[in-house]
Amino acid sequence: MSFKDNNNIDKSVAEARSIQQERKNSYRERALNLFPRICGRCGREFSGKRLRELTVHHRDHNHDNNPPDGSNWELLCIYCHDNEHSRDQVADAYDNEPSGESSDNDFSQNPFAGLADLMKNKRL
Repeated sequence: MSFKDNNNIDKSVAEARSIQQERKNSYRERALNLFPRICGRCGREFSGKRLRELTVHHRDHNHDNNPPDGSNWELLCIYCHDNEHSRDQVADAYDNEPSGESSDNDFSQNPFAGLADLMKNKRL
């Protein structure tokens, strides 16, 4: 092995250690150390290889809001996390409904409006 090869290996090892340290300091690692490794919605427990299925959900949806006490986080499995964000998308879609369309509380149309008159005419 040459000096150049050893230098490349040393750089690779240093980079790997740096990435590992960043991961330890990441909000996911901090959340995994703070909370039990259980989905906050469905209650399933995660360990080993399946631990990667446990995600950190930001309650206020701001990924930059990472308080040290974890008060903005909850651990959710990938399925419950997807469900949580899907519900938000549906709610946002209803919030963005055009104002000209009818809503659940708008009963301006009455399909039986002329029914009484029609029934009176048939009895005659």
